[in-house]
Amino acid sequence: MITVTDNASTQAKKLMAEQNAGKDAFIRVGVKGGGCSGLSYELNFDNELKEDDKVFEDKGLKIVCDKKSFLYLIGTQLDFSGGLNGKGFIFVNPNASRTCGCGESFSI
Repeated sequence: MITVTDNASTQAKKLMAEQNAGKDAFIRVGVKGGGCSGLSYELNFDNELKEDDKVFEDKGLKIVCDKKSFLYLIGTQLDFSGGLNGKGFIFVNPNASRTCGCGESFSI
């Protein structure tokens, strides 16, 4: 399962509304090769489900992930930070053995 904090849910809903993402919009998360630690996180707004997607809902927000990425993201919590180091979504991934300084890439 992939979950979201209250803050991440609030910010995602706000951003989707600002971008006119539509009532069927959801957050699509994923993993791709690259980044300083080997794998990078992806996060986008989407409204089209694909055949092998895993679908979760937490705090009124729909989260979708492809099957392959899900293997790397099981148990991950999506948070949002508005701190001094920049603002944006943060992946809190219990499967990551190492992350880079910016938090955008990881390895297992």
